[in-house]
Amino acid sequence: MTWTKRLLSALFALGVAVGIVLAWLLLFYKSPPVNPAWALAGSKDIPAGAVTVRFSGTSTLLFSDGETRWMVDGWFSRPGPLQVLFGTVAPDLAAIERGLAANQVSSLAAVIPMHSHYDHAMDAPEVARRTGAVLMGSESTANIGRGWGLPESQIRVLTDRAPFQLGKFVITPIVSRHFEFPDPELRERALGDPEITAPLVPPVSVFDYKLGQAYVLHVSHPKGTWLIVGSAGYREGALEGFPADTVFLGVGGLGSQTGDYRESFWRETVGRVAPRRLIPIHYDSLTAPAEGPLRGPLNAEAFLAGGLENTRLFLEQKQADNPDLRFNTLPRFDEVVLFR
Repeated sequence: MTWTKRLLSALFALGVAVGIVLAWLLLFYKSPPVNPAWALAGSKDIPAGAVTVRFSGTSTLLFSDGETRWMVDGWFSRPGPLQVLFGTVAPDLAAIERGLAANQVSSLAAVIPMHSHYDHAMDAPEVARRTGAVLMGSESTANIGRGWGLPESQIRVLTDRAPFQLGKFVITPIVSRHFEFPDPELRERALGDPEITAPLVPPVSVFDYKLGQAYVLHVSHPKGTWLIVGSAGYREGALEGFPADTVFLGVGGLGSQTGDYRESFWRETVGRVAPRRLIPIHYDSLTAPAEGPLRGPLNAEAFLAGGLENTRLFLEQKQADNPDLRFNTLPRFDEVVLFR
């Protein structure tokens, strides 16, 4: 074999190897870090006046008591990994239309992003526009709404610990912290310089969707109380005095942190409010299709905030340590009775 042929053969082999690695990173998903035994099915019987929840993936949740409906995040777009890493993103109008239809919702009282990153707040202004909802969140979230052309009459900036009412729902936003990425460079890009100070007009980089304020939402209703923790971050003592029957616990990236961090996070969320039921959220892929079964992160995503096996083992250990605490996961889109 000539030198030229050997070089071409080596380059071909290298190209094949690179292609295999890229395919493994960008096309294959890991299993979700939750126990399949925790899965709930949609409720067949929904009594009048029951409080229900629908889950769309990540931390998008739709709550209803038959009179008032409101949504957390309202994120249905799923830009792909190459677009997220190297391109720009914008709301996918067709995906939003499909997501609202799958949730069987055409009107909402409010849509409340848990913070202003793209996977929480990017679609929320369009959801508000289509449903007549008020977009509620930080000043950064308000600037995402303004950049989308949402009128000020549909924008409301929340105040820490100032409760507000939607029908029979009383919601208290509590300023918290975002999950602390272990990687310093990623942490700085995602959490440093956190404010969006002017109307944000997409398409833009995902990192232009800055953090704003990270909230925990405490919700009370005549039927029951619950807490929504959209990100695996915490502030010590912030949830003291906010008991809840159920906690929706964001666990994205939790396994990539230290054991001490995980224990502190549990103590300052679940431990503070003493629930009877725990429902993990924000454990699925940010790039998988918004329809179909929930998938764990892409292999590429897992490099950024991985530790999936640590997350699963941690949750299973907490279940073993707390036998009176019921663990559940929600189906995608199907209505589930939260409180009868």
